[in-house]
Amino acid sequence: MIKRRPFVFAAISGSALAALTARAAQASDTLAARLREGGVVIAFRHALAPGTFDPPGFKLGDCATQRNLDDEGRAQARRIGQWFTERRLVPAAVRSSPWCRCVDTATLAFGRADSWPALGSPHGVAETTRSTQLDELRRALAQAATRRGRFEAWVTHQFVLRDLTGESTASGEALLLAAEARGSVRIVERALLF
Repeated sequence: MIKRRPFVFAAISGSALAALTARAAQASDTLAARLREGGVVIAFRHALAPGTFDPPGFKLGDCATQRNLDDEGRAQARRIGQWFTERRLVPAAVRSSPWCRCVDTATLAFGRADSWPALGSPHGVAETTRSTQLDELRRALAQAATRRGRFEAWVTHQFVLRDLTGESTASGEALLLAAEARGSVRIVERALLF
């Protein structure tokens, strides 16, 4: 469901607003139904963490040295979780990049997160290491495709999602991913659930 800002709708007529709301609700229902079918991964870019990149000298295990979620980002992550709770959708697994902004997004949204280095930021990583990580993500997606009635939630970085799918994402945006033949990745749907 696309986030609506009040000023956007000031110039929209009542019937146009009703049509937009109906389309958003239908898209939300379609996404929920697809998640219930399983065999997919819903991959999120972490919620809003102002700035770009981590400060010089950051330490992966020390959140105080990293770029982190702000109040809006934490609220965003909670709203993502609320969307899943309202639809009684529970991921079979919740995997997160080890960066604090990703772990925090996953924990606030789903109440848990398993840290997974394959979802980690590619910046500063050797090309061969990055290639190995992407191969690991593709294999995991192919495994998820065999699990009907179950889905996984992954929380990662824009660069990881772009490298995996060829598409950029907004903070907190979700890509519903499915495995294709020969290891390729297909975006089934894009969504902002807050």
